[in-house]
Amino acid sequence: MSTGPTERAGPLQTVDRALDVLLSFDEYRTSWGVLELADEFGLTKSTAQRLLASLAGKGFLRADPDTRRYGMGPAMWRMAGLWERSGGLSALAEPLLAELARTSGRTSLFCVPDGAHVRCIAAVSGSEGPRRAHPFLDELYPAHAGATSRAYFAFLDPAERRALLSGRPSARFSDLTPFDEREVETLFDTTVGQGYALSQGEYDAASRALAVPVFGGKRPVGSMTLVENKYSDHGDDLLDHLAPLRGAGDELTGLLSNRRPAPPTRRWRRGHGTRPAPHPTTP
Repeated sequence: MSTGPTERAGPLQTVDRALDVLLSFDEYRTSWGVLELADEFGLTKSTAQRLLASLAGKGFLRADPDTRRYGMGPAMWRMAGLWERSGGLSALAEPLLAELARTSGRTSLFCVPDGAHVRCIAAVSGSEGPRRAHPFLDELYPAHAGATSRAYFAFLDPAERRALLSGRPSARFSDLTPFDEREVETLFDTTVGQGYALSQGEYDAASRALAVPVFGGKRPVGSMTLVENKYSDHGDDLLDHLAPLRGAGDELTGLLSNRRPAPPTRRWRRGHGTRPAPHPTTP
């Protein structure tokens, strides 16, 4: 009896199959059962059982003794932490930031969440030079002030965002800093509607910033920003660079989401209908 492409023998096929299983986990798929995995990937029951048991034996998966389902294991957490501590996320962003800085002349930033702020973990100065004397790296941007933070927090689930931000004191950084919670929520809604955030000195009175969200699957994981001195003559408008900024944000989203062709038989059945469409990177 002939076997399909997912049943071919060989060490590379086995490795590829194991990687497909690990990469199948996301916000919707948090565990696998043996028969379920066999059906989705076109495997025999015995092959699926050996594959899951092998991954669990190395710590990449963990078997629940009650449900007999396999979820992500501690080796996944350990490797993710090692990757991040070695600068993995900033290393992915920096080539994209460098190209944005080169073509726009503006400073480009990539920031990730840090409590009620976002923190800059990568920055590249454009041809116009640094926008200011002190570095952007490790600077915190509060959720209520500026495009850089708004491009991340606007795309959180509203209930999660309110739980994180509601009732927190909001410092004024300039005369343009939004202060009222309802005003800030309106700005979040506007950002989601247009797919980007623009600020004119809410956090730094001398700065203008344009930012877009970056996603990891459905969930926002940070923001990518172009920053300029609002009092300088740049020869063009900051919004002229929205398309390449969006393109860079989408490219980083693709890298973080590991976009790839699905296995031939995968139907993403979860026992409750079909998988919903993923959250778009831009509405």
